[in-house]
Amino acid sequence: MATKTKTASKAKPPAAKKRTGVKKTPVAKKAASPAKKAASPAKAARRPKASIANDDIGEEARLTMWRLQLEVRHVEQRAYDLFLQNLIKGTSHLALGQEGIAAGFATAMKKDDYTFCTYRGHAHTLVRGASMTGVLGELMGRECGLLGGKGGSMHLTSAEHGAMGSYAIIGAHLPIAMGAAWSAQYRGTDQVSVCFFGDGTTNIGAFHEALNMAAVWRLPVVFVCENNLYMEYTPIRDVTAVEHPAADRASAYGLERIVVDGNDADEVYRVARTAFGKARAGKGPSLIEAMTYRHSGHSRADPATYRPKGELEAWLKRDPILIYRRRLAEFGVAKAVIDGIEEDVLEAVDRATEASKASPAPTAAVLETEVWADGGSAWRN
Repeated sequence: MATKTKTASKAKPPAAKKRTGVKKTPVAKKAASPAKKAASPAKAARRPKASIANDDIGEEARLTMWRLQLEVRHVEQRAYDLFLQNLIKGTSHLALGQEGIAAGFATAMKKDDYTFCTYRGHAHTLVRGASMTGVLGELMGRECGLLGGKGGSMHLTSAEHGAMGSYAIIGAHLPIAMGAAWSAQYRGTDQVSVCFFGDGTTNIGAFHEALNMAAVWRLPVVFVCENNLYMEYTPIRDVTAVEHPAADRASAYGLERIVVDGNDADEVYRVARTAFGKARAGKGPSLIEAMTYRHSGHSRADPATYRPKGELEAWLKRDPILIYRRRLAEFGVAKAVIDGIEEDVLEAVDRATEASKASPAPTAAVLETEVWADGGSAWRN
């Protein structure tokens, strides 16, 4: 659960069955506690059993979050496979293991809200409604891509869906997200700007500048730190004076300290819903720290050998997909429904893959447009 002055009580995480390929997510079962020397997984609240009503979230929202988490998981797994086939060039930054954050926030957002994210932005772009073909096509450098094959993995954008860009410069998008919120406030709309960033961003000047101005002007913006414990290859705890690099600094801007289990989409949804309500009511920004863990290295070039022994295994037992499959069963959702949604997603990923493969590379006429501005007075004015 989310905390404002203290952390949620620790829950025993479920263990995963061994996978055979990537065609289906595993089913959870009871497991032993994580290794003592490994970094502790985010603490989660105990959840009600199926005999209790489907509480404040409801089955429709839960099935939406289940589908979104699966879409992100399977699209990114497919992207990894395509990279190994040399169909995706260069590097990319996967969010495998962090799906609960993207799904929880997207489900709580309104259609015209804004999303700003980092180069690890496949998840946040997909959950806002961008097509799988558009995402995979962009990663493959094809005409069917969201940006015509010119932007690639680190610059995914779909303004029509409110996905206002993935930013490769650390911290650069926080003032931009704040500016979008200022625009919404000035125009008198009900829109909220949501800005996702990694734990390393909290030691960048733009983080503090954006937080301060948003708080002073009471802007409708929600800042979300996806704390996966590592700022690229360096443990965030080794270079930061406080335990929680975002939440423990919230009081400096007059904001509440909020830490949430980022691997539990329900808890993320609840925190997001509260923050959005605050923003829409004119009560200003929120700063949320979502604890999570990436299953792979920082990028394709990173084997992640710097992680302590047992840490990855401990966090795999708290895989957001495992947690949510179990959650749906606890609330009485039929196994056929749970599995059926996953089958639908897998089929959609296959169709998107084939469509992307069939799409041509962008022509020179396309590649040479929307690249440069002349910088003259006519352009500035």
